[in-house]
Amino acid sequence: MKKFKLPKFADKQELHKFLVENEDLIIAQKKSAIKEAEGFSSSPVLVYKGLGVSTQKSEEELLSQPIIETKVAINTTNVFDSHKDLHLPGMWDKSLGENKMSLHLQEHSRTFKNIISSGDDLRVYTESKTWKQLGYDMEGKTQVLMHDSNIRKSRNEYMHEQYAKGYVTNHSVGMQYVKMVTCINDEDYPVQKENWDKYFPMGANKAEAEQWGYFWAILEAKYVEGSAVAAGSNKFTPTVSVKSEVLVEQTLKEQAIKSWLLK
Repeated sequence: MKKFKLPKFADKQELHKFLVENEDLIIAQKKSAIKEAEGFSSSPVLVYKGLGVSTQKSEEELLSQPIIETKVAINTTNVFDSHKDLHLPGMWDKSLGENKMSLHLQEHSRTFKNIISSGDDLRVYTESKTWKQLGYDMEGKTQVLMHDSNIRKSRNEYMHEQYAKGYVTNHSVGMQYVKMVTCINDEDYPVQKENWDKYFPMGANKAEAEQWGYFWAILEAKYVEGSAVAAGSNKFTPTVSVKSEVLVEQTLKEQAIKSWLLK
């Protein structure tokens, strides 16, 4: 989806008036499109170091494996993103319960050559984590939309290499809005101000929303797919871990042999 753009206004008062007078139309427009990546990227690392996660083996050994196992954060709640949305915990519950097909894609491209994993190679779920567990110096918790994705070199060799080398540090969810409310920091609009007072404290990066003076709180959304992207609208979506089950088994065997030899 293209980033939703508002007209230019002389001041915040004009902007707030426009948002309220056109609220139904704006929300209908946002609901009519699939929201995809737009915006920001974090810096590349092999495995997100703030998590204290280890690949167990070197980059070269991961590259040699036919399958690597990844855990990636496709989306996180409780942050104000570049679409001026605040995703809220529980927003995926209904959709994930109904979803019969999941896709891990390259840059939201729903073509065969850009599928990273699907079917039995992909598990999609939500998990509650603190921001510090994800490696960010922020207080509070987030509900993470996770992909446990087995990436086969035979299916997408390029993305197998990108994950093995640690170049994928940002992800994005392809989604459709279902339930959302407008939040405005303006006493002249009591309904929208009440929404602001209710949901604004839930955001971790409050300075951005304070600067805007408005946002949309997303209560429910439909999961369409999750993608690896160079830059996403939510920058707090790292690769959590990259490993190979084959390598882990080899490591355990090596440790057992060393232990036996030392006896």
